[in-house]
Amino acid sequence: MTRQLTTLARKKLVVSALEDIKARDIVAIDVRRITSMFDWIVIASAESARQTRALARHLRDKLREAGITIVGTEGEESAEWVLVDTGDIVAHVMQPTVRAYYNLEELWGEGKFDRVVNPAMPLEAAARPGDPETELPANVPVRRPRTTARRSARTAAKPS
Repeated sequence: MTRQLTTLARKKLVVSALEDIKARDIVAIDVRRITSMFDWIVIASAESARQTRALARHLRDKLREAGITIVGTEGEESAEWVLVDTGDIVAHVMQPTVRAYYNLEELWGEGKFDRVVNPAMPLEAAARPGDPETELPANVPVRRPRTTARRSARTAAKPS
């Protein structure tokens, strides 16, 4: 008789598998209070279509090795956004432009965020003010994202 992994152990396995092949900006969001469809969403960035496919394939292999059933995988053809569904955890491997466009972190923002695993994005994007589990310590330097408005103003100010 094989022992079943808990949902938290599965989430750790998903994050670990994504880290193995250098996924960036890994965020895990606890959505149990928002939806009954699944418990966790894990979002990660990949730098190219090749890396997106490799991450999804590696994740599927690690899950199968652990005896976890994969409900489905979508998006491998274009490899801009690959979704791996295990039922209780849905992993999204996305290229940065697609991730910025769909902004799943904001869509599921009512959920409880785990800390960013390997941030290339600003750390405060995964932090929730007032939440001791995700709020950043005072000594962590925070990078401020540049807004489009600031970029546009800077570009417009340059002489032609």
